[in-house]
Order: sequence, then structure tokens, then C-alpha cells
Amino acid sequence: MTPARTDGRARRWDRHRADRRERILTAALEAVQTRGSDVGVQEIADLAQVPRSVLYRLFKDRQDLDEQLRARILDDLMADLAPTLDPEGTVAEAIARAVNAYVGWIAANPRLHHFLGAGSARQSSPNSQLVSGTKIAIAARVRDVFENILQAQSAPVQLAEPLAFGLIGFVDGSVNRWLSRSMQPLDAAELSSYLQEVIWAVIDSSLRNAGVMLNPMTPISSVLTSESVDRLG
Repeated sequence: MTPARTDGRARRWDRHRADRRERILTAALEAVQTRGSDVGVQEIADLAQVPRSVLYRLFKDRQDLDEQLRARILDDLMADLAPTLDPEGTVAEAIARAVNAYVGWIAANPRLHHFLGAGSARQSSPNSQLVSGTKIAIAARVRDVFENILQAQSAPVQLAEPLAFGLIGFVDGSVNRWLSRSMQPLDAAELSSYLQEVIWAVIDSSLRNAGVMLNPMTPISSVLTSESVDRLG
């Protein structure tokens, strides 16, 4: 057999494996979305129309499958959320876009969100490095925005990191608790509105303590310069 023929066969086999992995992950996503995190490996294999043995040849174990599924879910979430992390419009509008995107995705995909945090019910894996890394990346992006604002206003940029990570932790904890309750006291729109109010209150207080007075109706483009922003003291 010539090297070219061997390489061609290897490429076809790699594509075949990739196609099967894709089919399994798509089936797993559908299964969790419709049935919840209690779905078993055999159910996923049946839905993907592959033998269970094939599934375990493509994934090391259930934990590997769960982590790859988390990556797929995070891709879906970030497709909605990532564009909002480059703020546009006024300060209030930028906050609203990000919070509405996050709460909206979670309200539409509660089982997927639960799976991100806990993994499968049959093999719980709550400490996903992929999920933790994504939260850190989101908080770091928000920190960068705050650093740019503080630098433009000649305010201490070291406030940006605790402010950003604190806000992300607050939103994450609030949404997780809201989603875990069978009788939710707020609907998704009310929760989003509340989170926006608190986020603005924390930002406003932090900036005032740094000597910057900001109107939430100020355009982000102005905040990133010295326009339309007052210095206290």
C-alpha cells in the first residue's frame, strides 16, 4: 500500500470518527435538554444510533463525555453572551444587554445550565475546569472594560478586578439560586431587572468611591474618554 493511499484512508477514518463524535454530542445535548441530567449513556448511544461500545471508543469515560458536552453547551451560551461583553450604547443599555442575554439563555435552557454546574446525575462532576475557566474568562473581560473606564477617568485601575469578579459571582449565585427553586418568586424579566439595578448600584458606588460620578445614560464611548463624566472632589 502506497503512503498516499495510507494517508487517504487515515483521513477518511479521522473524518468518520469526528462525524460520530459530533453525532453523539448532538444526541447528548438533545437528551439533556429534553430529559435532564439523569440521562444515561445507553440512552445517548441509542439516540445517536451508535452502539454503546463505539461511544466508549470515542470518549475515555462518562466524565470525558460530560466535559465535552459542557464545551458544546458553553459554545451555545457564549454565542449569545460574548457579543454583549463588548459594551455598546449607554452604560445602562450595556448592562441590560449582558444581563438579558445571560438570564434569557438560562431561562430558555434550564437543564443545560444545571448540567454545566453539576454534570450528569449518575456521575456528578460539579468542579468542571472548563466551566470555571469560562467564568474566569468572562470576569476578566469585564475587568478589562472597567480598567479602560477607570484609566480614562484617571481613577485607580486596581479596583477593576475585585469589582468585575464580585459582580460575576453575584450574578452567578443569584441565578443559580433562582433556577433551583421550584416556586420562583420572580419571573425571568423581573430577575433580570433586579440584577441590572444591583449591578448599576455597585458600579456607581465603586466609581463614586474612586472619585468618579457617572450617569447611567452616558454613552460608553464617552465613558472611555473624559467626556460627560464628572470628577468628585
